[in-house]
Amino acid sequence: MARQERAIRTRKLILETMADLFNEVGYDAATISALVERTGLTRGALYFHFTSKEDMARSVLEQALTREGLISQTFKLQEWVDLGLLLAYRLPREPMLRAAVRLSVDTKARGLFGTRWPDWIDLARELLVEAKERGELLQYVDPAAVARLTVGAWTGVHLVTEALPDQRALAEEISGLYELLLPNIASPGVLAKLDTSPYRAERLLGGSGTAAFTV
Repeated sequence: MARQERAIRTRKLILETMADLFNEVGYDAATISALVERTGLTRGALYFHFTSKEDMARSVLEQALTREGLISQTFKLQEWVDLGLLLAYRLPREPMLRAAVRLSVDTKARGLFGTRWPDWIDLARELLVEAKERGELLQYVDPAAVARLTVGAWTGVHLVTEALPDQRALAEEISGLYELLLPNIASPGVLAKLDTSPYRAERLLGGSGTAAFTV
């Protein structure tokens, strides 16, 4: 059991350290030599857990699709909003998630491994389809189209926010995105009850001591 726990910790250390390298220098410039230097592990120990840098990159991407903090709400449309707000709150705080996005927009890495955008689109579409079945969306709204466009918009907001010098919080920017979008897709009675606060994700994750904050 102790050996298994050590193996889990070592694997986690390797992935987190490589994620830091991907964030700092990109996929191409991240090297096994730098990973060895930062972790203090031997190459043999690294290759026991991962066969190559490519294998590590795939494992980082596997961490991208996450529902952490997402809980059942009165409205499925609120869960859809929460999905984006939670990711916006977590991304600046979790190097693994940032690295997954970095790999997804890196031309070479994307060519090798693909991205998780289709999975995010599918997850968003599932929530929006259920929201429409419950009458939470306007009649003309196409859940698949909204899911695809929103994932693209979310990604664009993240990349622009990261690049601009004023360093606005991503959660605030994504909150603004939903405030613009929701009046065009949500039924009026539902719209008035949705919470798009940039602080909502922190509450959902228990940052204020409330682990199950609902509408």
